[in-house]
Amino acid sequence: MPKSKSHLFKKNEVHLADLLKALSHPARIAILSTLSKRTECVCGEVVNVIPLAQATVSQHLKALKSKGLIKGEFEGQKSCYCLDWDNIEELSSLLQDFVTTLKNNQQRCC
Repeated sequence: MPKSKSHLFKKNEVHLADLLKALSHPARIAILSTLSKRTECVCGEVVNVIPLAQATVSQHLKALKSKGLIKGEFEGQKSCYCLDWDNIEELSSLLQDFVTTLKNNQQRCC
């Protein structure tokens, strides 16, 4: 298995890439949009609006949760999820800083 070279990059570059990787599937974007319209959401409700199997939606929820973009609480067999606004704001700030840097470094090309 190839060894990761992420240690060669700046910490904020690696962090932004990890967060963007968590967003790299349309189902995950749809899940975040769905959760943004609710104060909390039972997993079954998310499954009803995402055109994927429950197991697949659960995998996407797990990926979003592992990167801290959503929070989850579990009561028996019910799972409730909501956006983790602190980390969503951090993502927004990192992305805005990155775009600003690109604009500031812009060279004439093509």
